[in-house]
Amino acid sequence: MIAVIKTGGKQYLVSPGDKLNIEKLKGEEVDKVIDFKEVLLLHDEKKNKTVIGTPFIEKAEVTAKVIEQGKAIKIVIFKYKAKKRYQKKKGHRQPFTKIEIIDIKGI
Repeated sequence: MIAVIKTGGKQYLVSPGDKLNIEKLKGEEVDKVIDFKEVLLLHDEKKNKTVIGTPFIEKAEVTAKVIEQGKAIKIVIFKYKAKKRYQKKKGHRQPFTKIEIIDIKGI
């Protein structure tokens, strides 16, 4: 079974057993099980059936387990103007939540 879920303003194509980094979910501890109710699409390969939501599918949910809360590698932003003695250096580390998809329910 394959599903498209929406979380953190982004859409992810997931199937059971997938591990992925999503936008940080605040207040979620490691090993906590969470449910995603905003399911946009479901596809079952065995039944060869696809359901598309308008915009979400009612009674469909994807269950996932939080594996880790962390930060991505640092991205350096460096601004420079030649011959003007202007330079500015800034860094950013995006927080993320690593999850593992356990189950997809809905069809």
